[in-house]
Amino acid sequence: MRFSGLRVLKEGLTGNKGWKPHWRDPEPKAEYDILVIGGGGHGLATAYYLAKEHGLTNVAVLEKGYIGGGNVGRNTTIVRANYFLQGNSEFYSHSLKLWEGLEEDLNYNVMHSQRGIINLFHSDGQRDARARQGNMMLSQGDDAILLGRDELRGMLPYLDFDNARFPIYGGLYHPRGGTARHDAVAWGFARGADQRGVDLLQNCEVTGIDIENGKVKGVQTSRGPIRAKKVAMVVAGRSSQVAAMAGMTLPIESHILQAFVTEGLKPVIDNVVTFGMGHFYISQSDKGGLVFGGDLDFYASYAARGNLPTAEHVMEAGMALMPMIGKAKMLRSWGGIMDMSPDGSPIIDRTHIDGLYLNCGWNYGGFKAVPGSGNVFAHLIATDRYHENATRYQLDRFRTGRGIIDEESKGSQHNLH
Repeated sequence: MRFSGLRVLKEGLTGNKGWKPHWRDPEPKAEYDILVIGGGGHGLATAYYLAKEHGLTNVAVLEKGYIGGGNVGRNTTIVRANYFLQGNSEFYSHSLKLWEGLEEDLNYNVMHSQRGIINLFHSDGQRDARARQGNMMLSQGDDAILLGRDELRGMLPYLDFDNARFPIYGGLYHPRGGTARHDAVAWGFARGADQRGVDLLQNCEVTGIDIENGKVKGVQTSRGPIRAKKVAMVVAGRSSQVAAMAGMTLPIESHILQAFVTEGLKPVIDNVVTFGMGHFYISQSDKGGLVFGGDLDFYASYAARGNLPTAEHVMEAGMALMPMIGKAKMLRSWGGIMDMSPDGSPIIDRTHIDGLYLNCGWNYGGFKAVPGSGNVFAHLIATDRYHENATRYQLDRFRTGRGIIDEESKGSQHNLH
């Protein structure tokens, strides 16, 4: 089924009764060439690019719940490529280029809106840091504009520019950054993978990984055993638990990141705005809700909900940045399980077990990385070679200490990234 304006108009006039399911609900086969554990954005994108770019269609995605029920539907929908360090900079630049052609590629409206992202700064030192960051972005072929206080006041008049503690000096503007609809991203990749022959196996929880003589042979699931030549683990905050089934201990901690949305309001915030000193970021959804978030809950947890002190901190940061937000009523909140690596950067690598691959440690960068992660991970699985834009994400950097990508200079404390 392909989408078109005419089809949408026809269905709207006829009660939307002609739509059919967008992907199949197949029974598991006894054996596949490749199994992708995890039906979130990264797993679905991996399966899609395996089929599209490498012609590998005897592939199954194993999801313990339903497609899009995990972190891909539990985030603040921000898409950007404003990283500084080598390793991250080229990867996120690659991912943003994929975002820009994604709707045409999938023939699916993921509501990608390049409304621009503005990272505020509050001191001379922060201005210098943002200038260096912008120069790195420009060197990758991305866009970056350093805005002064007066320019910024014209764009964002609702901010408290004279906050006594954090006066706003200016901001780094990334016009190609923006947002996308998180659910639609999952649905679009699921539909695209299914159309190319990939089996999407929902309610299929992996309970064990079969290994013989150092080589992966398949998995045990709640729907029975499934054999495979290659198995890829892409399970976000559950990475440590799934890797333990293969006898692996990962340098990963799982923490909760909360997000919030207000009641629907008239359009007021055109861009995505980030307040680094208060660890607060905000945008406005197509429905009018103000979507915002803050820092992690600082204790390790697998619960998809957060604690009240962090919620209070986020609200205080929002009020400090834009006092007008105090008039909005909060509609709901949710939590995503973040797999935090020691250096704040991801892992995309082979494991020491032949045929077993790992994709994890996305920290705050998971949603914006979805197409890039799937693309480079599919390349690694299909060819056993690292993609040119993901050569620095190897697991052994934590063993050797070489090649660490500490984007925020926070050291090796997971929850500070």
